[in-house]
Amino acid sequence: MKRELDLLLRRKLSPRAYKTAITYWRYRLFWQQRAAARFVKRRPRVDGFPDGRTGGLVDRLHGVNVLAPTPMCLAMHWQGSDKSLWRHNYTTIYDALLGNSRDKPLRIFELGLGSNNLEFAFNMGADGVPGASLRGWKELFPNARIFGADIDRGALFQEDRIQTSYCDQLDKIAIRQMWSQPGFSDEMDVIIDDGLHTFEGNTVFLNESLGHLRPGGTYVVKDIATTTLTQWRDFLASDFTPRFPKYEYALAQLPNAFNRRDNNLLLIRSQA
Repeated sequence: MKRELDLLLRRKLSPRAYKTAITYWRYRLFWQQRAAARFVKRRPRVDGFPDGRTGGLVDRLHGVNVLAPTPMCLAMHWQGSDKSLWRHNYTTIYDALLGNSRDKPLRIFELGLGSNNLEFAFNMGADGVPGASLRGWKELFPNARIFGADIDRGALFQEDRIQTSYCDQLDKIAIRQMWSQPGFSDEMDVIIDDGLHTFEGNTVFLNESLGHLRPGGTYVVKDIATTTLTQWRDFLASDFTPRFPKYEYALAQLPNAFNRRDNNLLLIRSQA
């Protein structure tokens, strides 16, 4: 419904009037939700791995009220990203994990630029905004370098502090070639998989990319389908976590009245 209303406003209003209306609506809803979150709290359901491990990452996630929007939520929504207030309230989690690092010279990588080419699977539609999340990270972390990759070469772009590259996350060779490129070859503080959104695609990229995370860094797999959570639990309880023992693993289900389909995250924290 929100998307249909947005498209209607774009057609009916001038660009200036549209921007004014959307800005008012976003800020009003942001502050309404922030006020309501003082009285209504929802915590994520978090499973720790291996063996139901708690402490550290898991305990920190248990303390997040995913109904309480943050400035990070507003910035991402303003850039056109869906990882903000409604469809995916991930920025409440990101703020808890990264909010104290806003001024640090981080290296942030995100797979999936948000293609608006309808020929590619899991595109954002013809009205999608490629690079919205990368620009959101750039705004939120003024001293960071931002890296991105996508299978849609038409979505690639370069800007100040942003560098992007081609990558097919089902192709191990393509992933290795991406990580060998200048700029990409140094370890990352944050790696986010927002690409194909399939179990196969996620696990192929995870196996080839987790070793590129800096000590103390955070790896995120977003938009995990609720129907695949059992598959993910089996995967994390298998021989994967013993092969990468110096990490904390947490599978988080975020309560969201607008999205019960794929509002789930895998979060991995490398030991410092």
